[in-house]
Amino acid sequence: MNVDQMPSINAALNGLASVFLLLGYYFIKKDNKAAHKNSMVAAFITSAVFLACYLWYHYNSAAHTALSHPSSVINTLYYFILITHIILAIVILPLIFITLNHALRERFDRHRKIAKWTWPIWMYVSVTGVVVYLFLYILFPEHTEKKLKIKPDIMPTEENTTGE
Repeated sequence: MNVDQMPSINAALNGLASVFLLLGYYFIKKDNKAAHKNSMVAAFITSAVFLACYLWYHYNSAAHTALSHPSSVINTLYYFILITHIILAIVILPLIFITLNHALRERFDRHRKIAKWTWPIWMYVSVTGVVVYLFLYILFPEHTEKKLKIKPDIMPTEENTTGE
């Protein structure tokens, strides 16, 4: 595994968290509380692994990406998604812990009330994480400025493993 693969890994983790969130929603609507709990715990663990990988990647590299598409509509859409993603990613973290705490303490009335806010924000953040990745690496890579500077003694990149 190379450091330059981390954005793809992080996008996959966000996508997987989205799947678990959808399953959790589906199961609670079907009143399958055990499956709901398992799905939401899986979403929490997947999101925690994502956050650890994301922080590790940005701590150990000076990664910078910026979209500069010739279409102002694409740029505006991308930066709107990115900015709302960042703001809501900050907001969601305490909400997840509060919601999880209520569930673990079996305060399901409080859990339900806050989950009505937590779930859609968490889902938005997980999905838009994938969308940001798609914009930068899949849809418009030719319009994406990517700078990746690895700090010394960190995982190898494609460049330093091929002898170049």
